Parts: sequence; C-alpha cells; structure tokens
Amino acid sequence: GKRDTDLILPINSSLSVTLHQDQLKTTTTAAASRDFTEDRLWLNGKEADVGHPRVQACLREVRRLARKRRGGGEDTATLSLSYKIHIASENNFPTAAGLASSAAGYACLVSALARLYGLEEELSEVARRGSGSACRSMFGGFVQWQRGERPDGTDSLALQVAPETHWPELRVLVLVVSGERKPVGSTAGMQTSVETSPLLKHRAEVVVPERLAQMMQHIRDRDFEGFGQLAMRDSNQFHATCLDTFPPIFYLTDVSRHIIALAHRYNAHHGHTKVAYSFDAGPNAVIFALADSVAEFVEVVRRSFPPSTNGDHDFLGSVGSRAAPHPNQGTLQAVGFPSVPDPCPAPQPGPGPQLVDDPSQHLLGADGLPRNRA
Repeated sequence: GKRDTDLILPINSSLSVTLHQDQLKTTTTAAASRDFTEDRLWLNGKEADVGHPRVQACLREVRRLARKRRGGGEDTATLSLSYKIHIASENNFPTAAGLASSAAGYACLVSALARLYGLEEELSEVARRGSGSACRSMFGGFVQWQRGERPDGTDSLALQVAPETHWPELRVLVLVVSGERKPVGSTAGMQTSVETSPLLKHRAEVVVPERLAQMMQHIRDRDFEGFGQLAMRDSNQFHATCLDTFPPIFYLTDVSRHIIALAHRYNAHHGHTKVAYSFDAGPNAVIFALADSVAEFVEVVRRSFPPSTNGDHDFLGSVGSRAAPHPNQGTLQAVGFPSVPDPCPAPQPGPGPQLVDDPSQHLLGADGLPRNRA
C-alpha cells in the first residue's frame, strides 16, 4: 500500500530478490532522433499510451537529471533533450499477472533512458516513480525498499542487502497458474486495502518492521528454514489483508491454494522446510528452494498437476498425505523448465539491469520502429 500515490511512497519498507535474466527478463530499447515527430511506446509489439502518467514521470525525471548534469544548457556533443523518443519493451513472461512485470519494465525503462542520456547516478528514486517495486529491481540480489520519512520521497530508496552471489544455492521457480491480466490491478487493489483494511494498518506498523529485520538476518545467515517459513507466513498474511479489504479482493485461485497445500505436504514428508511459496497480487506461485531440492519438487508438481491426457494419477500419496484431495483442477507452466521431465536450472538471484551489447537483440530498427510489431 501507498501513503502517497503520486510520489509512490509506501506505508512500509519491503524486501525482494532480483531474478537472473537468463530465465526471466524484460528487454527495453530506447532511441531518440531529430527525425521522430512524437514520443512513442510499444509493449510486447503493440503500441501503448506513452502519455501514461507513470511513464511520463520517468521520462520527465530522467530528462531533468540529464539537464541538471549539463548545467541547464545543451552540449552539442551530447544527445539533444529536445529530441522525441521511441521506446520498445518486451517481457518473456506474462504481463500484469502478479509476476512483477511492472517492476521489471520500469527498472528496464529507467536504465535504458539513463544509458541514452549518459546518466550514471543512483536512479532507484526515479524508477520508483514508475512502479514502487521497480526501485528494488534496479539492484541485483536481495534488495530492500526503504519506506523513508520525508514528504518529498527523497529518502524512499532501494538498498542492496546482499549481492546475487551471496546465496548461490538458492533457486526460484515460478508456477504460472494464469497468464491473464488480474481482474483487480495491484495499484487499485492495494489502495482500497489502505483505505478499508484494519489488518493492513497493523501489518504495516507492527508486523512488517519485525519481519523485515528477521528476513534480512535469515538471508545473511543463508538460513533456508527461517527464510522459507517467514516467506510463507508473510505471503499468507498479505492475502489475508486482501480478504480483509472491503469489498474483498481474491487474487488466489483454487489451483493457487492447491499449490500451497502441496508445499506443506512436501515439507511435512521431509520433516523440514524444503520449499517455500510466495504469492504477489496474483494467482501465480513463486517457489523458493535450494538447488538439491529442485528436481524432486518439480517432479512432484508435474505429477500433481498433470495434463488431462495423462489420466488421473495422484502423486500426493508419495509426499506423505494419504487422505489428500486430488489437486488436478487446472494446469501449470513451470517457468524456467522445459516441458519434459529433465529439469534445467531454475532461476537464481541475478544482477540488476544489464546492457545488451548485441545489436541484433535490440527491439528498434534503424527507422526507430519495432522490429517485431503485433
């Protein structure tokens, strides 16, 4: 939730992990030219509204910083700030489905614009103006978004807690329950929660500060038992605030709840926390595990959620729950894994935005238009 929706200032601090771009990524190309007649934006091949307030906020802030760096004047050797700009952005994962597409998108946008205009300063505050979570995506590894206290938001910044190399055994698997857009967007939903949920107020003021300190310690200690338990508890409480919102918000589906049940049965079978789930504002599951647990759990998921052509095989009994209801009520896609039994590496913590050096991977052609347009 936000205490200021214009500046995108949060009611509490938060923590996230940036995933490696080898599996999940947003790619953005930005170009400016005297030949462009207007600013334009394409998302996943389709032209989008470049006048969106959050897009404009990022453009305005980057241009302001570039102008400030140049001392208010125009250097003929640098890119003119009066040129119109074209931007193309693509995700290789579902957009607006609770998988942080806006965080990745705005972090990538701000990084591309900064590269275009030659900016090198810390830009998490600018990325925050597009999407709050984007400020965390400006860094790799484990990142805290600090709530801050100043009314102008200048102290509401991202801070890296640990680099992506800190916990090399950690893996992150995304189970895509639905790639469809959420019926209630994150921004609108959380603002309604701020206005109507007493539980959210208690969570922000009392619960989150203590849990944040605990989670950062678990990360520093690479304590997966503590990390996993706290991740699941916090995810559950977040969705409890969604139910406490009036009218209530339902992000989780029956399949989401079956994944939760499956994770608990799997852990109970092993006698300790081997996997942990977390759900953002959407039905899709983020599963944390250590490298040596990934292959087995992926097989459990595949057999518990088989395609309808696979018959009625129930694998829950083998993870310690004889009376468990059958979870085969929907299909899943395991992002980061092929559709065959042999698993490939699940995403690991990764770095912040990276420059794409290969021109063939750029999304805009020499004419400033997308190479692949829908």
